[in-house]
Amino acid sequence: MGVARLFPHSRTRAAEPDSSPGIDPAHQSPRSRTRTARAYVSLTKPRIIELLLVTTVPTMVVADRGIPSVWLMVATVVGGTLAAGGANAINMYVDRDIDRLMERTKNRPLATGEIAPPRALVFAIALEVLAFMWLWGFVNLLSAVLAVSATAFYVFVYTLWLKRTSTRNIIIGGAAGAVPVLVGWSAVTNSLSWAPLVLFGVIFYWTPPHFWALAIRYRDDYRAANVPMLPAVASTRTTAVRMIGYTVVLWGLSVLFSAVGEMGLVYLLSSVVLGAVFLYLAVEVLRTKETASAMRLFSYSITYITLLFAAMAVDQVVRTGV
Repeated sequence: MGVARLFPHSRTRAAEPDSSPGIDPAHQSPRSRTRTARAYVSLTKPRIIELLLVTTVPTMVVADRGIPSVWLMVATVVGGTLAAGGANAINMYVDRDIDRLMERTKNRPLATGEIAPPRALVFAIALEVLAFMWLWGFVNLLSAVLAVSATAFYVFVYTLWLKRTSTRNIIIGGAAGAVPVLVGWSAVTNSLSWAPLVLFGVIFYWTPPHFWALAIRYRDDYRAANVPMLPAVASTRTTAVRMIGYTVVLWGLSVLFSAVGEMGLVYLLSSVVLGAVFLYLAVEVLRTKETASAMRLFSYSITYITLLFAAMAVDQVVRTGV
């Protein structure tokens, strides 16, 4: 499974620049310390975390059939942020060799040497330990286990195993990004049921068309790094056909949640309309086979997941009159 990539002595040839010790914070000026702090924050991939948390809070609202306590929402979001940040930092640590080869990632702090790999790994593990203790202490054990299990899956199944070996990398590995809805639901109920599992499916089937749309633009990057992301090894037509297939299932699951989650008209109409637009844009990628169409789908996919989950929360607030 490539576990050796976690350890400095087992680097690939592209990772040889790791011999740089990085910048020692103890010998930095205040301005340099600020820059280093920002570099550590960038290790957590904040923009990705924002997207994950967009799905967590609305899920909590649905699970509570109203607005959960502010403290519970804050505690869950903080714990989820720590867990996701640690997972992303470990991902950057493992992928520092290929990050240097890709235009999109060559300025990441481990690729540039701004942060030494051992310090990044310690930082990442510390975030995971803190996430588990935080969620266990302030939310519940089930949420803590789910959050850290997602990290383990992301690191060992996606990053270390599938990413460099299979075109199914983002299909299977994307399951880690669907766990926040389970964490949000369990934070409120301390249990799981069919409703959060359907939401898990929504994120799971949303991830491939979302990511492949971006990968179409950066297919040359993946080829340079020898990463078999689908658009890098298959035609745009093949990729688009698969994107359409996943979008159809995504649309069906989002509508299904209306019944399973006992949602109202606000959510049902939103899921139908938002899914129809998603499918239209996926078909446009197949029709035009242009990068511009893929990027329109990528941009909309973020809007889609944000509005879909916002509709869930609004639906519950309207129905309960909170």
